Amino acid sequence: MLPLHSRHLRGDVAAVSALPQVPGLPRDADGPVFGAPWQAQAFAMAVALHAKGLFTWPEWAEALANTIRTAPAAPDEDAGAAYYRQWLETLERMVARTGASSEGELRRYRDAWDHAADRTPHGQPITLAPEDFDR
Repeated sequence: MLPLHSRHLRGDVAAVSALPQVPGLPRDADGPVFGAPWQAQAFAMAVALHAKGLFTWPEWAEALANTIRTAPAAPDEDAGAAYYRQWLETLERMVARTGASSEGELRRYRDAWDHAADRTPHGQPITLAPEDFDR
């Protein structure tokens, strides 16, 4: 697991104090931990959008708890991977619900990302290019 200690939240006191409200957050003694870089990025996006006032931590915790209930881990799914899948699903719903983006736009970027990942050699950074959106 990749640790992200509370000091990495760049002084976001509200985010650090709200972490105990977030259900099921994989953590160690120093704070959240991640099994893959995308998990840390999804976490950081939620923290940044909270800091911008898109949602409160209690709203986030309630929405995440609902996603966990309605989209539980599959029997063969790693618990940490399932949690951050649920985290990302919640993030997408919150962004769409608040009007910061539409479900269609999120789907367009998700599809473009999948295309970019398919054309990227293993171990290389994935970058989006205009042709990734032309599918």
